Amino acid sequence: MNPHNLTIQQSVSAALEEDIRSGDITAQLIPEETMATATIRTRQEMVLCGMDWVDESFRQLDPQISLRWEMEDGADVSAGSTLVTIHGSARALLSVERTAMNFLQTLSATATVTRQYVQQLGESGAKILDTRKTLPGLREAQKYAVHCGGGTNHRMGLYDAFLIKENHIAAAGSIVEAVESARSIAPEQKVEVEVESIDELEQALNAGSDIIMLDNFSQEEMRQAVSINQHRALLEVSGNVSLEQIREIAETGVDYISVGALTKHIQAIDLSMRLSVGSDLHNN
Repeated sequence: MNPHNLTIQQSVSAALEEDIRSGDITAQLIPEETMATATIRTRQEMVLCGMDWVDESFRQLDPQISLRWEMEDGADVSAGSTLVTIHGSARALLSVERTAMNFLQTLSATATVTRQYVQQLGESGAKILDTRKTLPGLREAQKYAVHCGGGTNHRMGLYDAFLIKENHIAAAGSIVEAVESARSIAPEQKVEVEVESIDELEQALNAGSDIIMLDNFSQEEMRQAVSINQHRALLEVSGNVSLEQIREIAETGVDYISVGALTKHIQAIDLSMRLSVGSDLHNN
């Protein structure tokens, strides 16, 4: 997926308003005409993500700022590497620093964790999916980061796909009735059903579900589900999936493994920005 420019603009605008509001009073210590060059480096191995958010952060505060990136989103980056060199007003560079770094460290963290999970899949053919357990206001950004890390995006929200869970089934009357209602509401949409037992799996298959989510199944139950399914539906595993378990789960033969940790258990990448007054971008 590619992030929408309007979404990026709105996210950055809100973040800058949150931090700067009426103005950066500390930056006023620096003479207005002072120019500087800054570099952002990573102190740890990472997968880069968030270039567009960083670019937009600097652009909104001062369109005259220039940025030169050393790699693209999705790149594996070694500890100690320079990510980007930035030149412009020293006041503006310092005022935008935290907003830009917040986006970069958060989105790169999601991309980095996703890459770690994807690398554990081996030759299984399974795919890593994200969830809706994202930071408020950063849904599209974090899902883009999952994509940069090599993962696959699940539904964006409640509006673009059916995911029928326990309470939907209870309210609708049964799995069959819930699936039939979904087909009548939006025949063109894929219908996914969450099941908690082999019996519910068989009900979902008989109802004609496109995707079936195996919620908190044991690995033995996953293998049994794959055997019963016979490729009639796509099978997704969900529930307390850890990095240590991912290879064994993938080898059961399921199609997808959804991991909330990609977006909600992340630890920000350790980045630093260093400023050099009077330097020129083209001489660095």
